[in-house]
Amino acid sequence: MDTIKQDESINVNGDVLQPCSNDPVTGFFRDGCCNTCAEDVGSHTVCVEMTTEFLDYSRFAGNDLSTPHPGAGFPGLKQGDRWCLCAARWLEAYNKGMAPRIFLANTHIKATDIIPISLLKEYAVTIS
Repeated sequence: MDTIKQDESINVNGDVLQPCSNDPVTGFFRDGCCNTCAEDVGSHTVCVEMTTEFLDYSRFAGNDLSTPHPGAGFPGLKQGDRWCLCAARWLEAYNKGMAPRIFLANTHIKATDIIPISLLKEYAVTIS
């Protein structure tokens, strides 16, 4: 049986990828980090802070992230939660003026395959 080979855990700054969220637990691997691999066709690589506006937009766009699905272990997201978002979904939301803020230290370098680094930096949460 083949095992999934995870890409190296590097963030967009070239440093070790930092955890995004363990409450709720996020990531393609459900390891709390925005790690990825070849099998992650959605590229769940962008660590964002959820906003009510984005959650409403995402639901309207066909991806309801706020409704809990207990059978799948998904609690539903709310404003303020951190989540590993698909890079293409973030870019789509950006193009509609609805993109949530990004945590660069927690966003995988593979996100830059889809989103220009300049946009990631423009939407970065400044941590003081």
